[in-house]
Amino acid sequence: MNQEYDSEQPCFIDSNIWLYVFMQRQDSAKSAIAKSIIQHNNVVISTQVINEVCANLLKKTSSSEMELQELISTFYKKYVVIDINQKIMLKSSELRKQYNFSFWDSLIVACALHINLKRLYSEDMQNGLVVEETLKIINPFASEAKQAR
Repeated sequence: MNQEYDSEQPCFIDSNIWLYVFMQRQDSAKSAIAKSIIQHNNVVISTQVINEVCANLLKKTSSSEMELQELISTFYKKYVVIDINQKIMLKSSELRKQYNFSFWDSLIVACALHINLKRLYSEDMQNGLVVEETLKIINPFASEAKQAR
């Protein structure tokens, strides 16, 4: 696993990591890494992450509405959930200009910065990028990908 994983420090976990936990994928190594990350005691997500996870589960699996309702309730019970507000949306606009993030990725980064997190786990953003000298984007699968080549 990535050496930068520290279960004591709070971290933001992007929806793509959650999907490795909830969806049956061929890559069991990634699934195992994702499952170990969510065992973290200080996990932060946003309403956007919940929306993306639920939308993908509806589209790509046979998840029922009851299962989604239970998942949503669990997210709110177990983790810190950030509601996207005007301040976060304006910050995400600044981040898009400065870092050339996509619209959705900029919202994720803005949420993590909003509560001063130091780590954001995501598979689809630039691994190792440090945003505003505080938030490091970590692809927890990056070392696994290098070993496979």
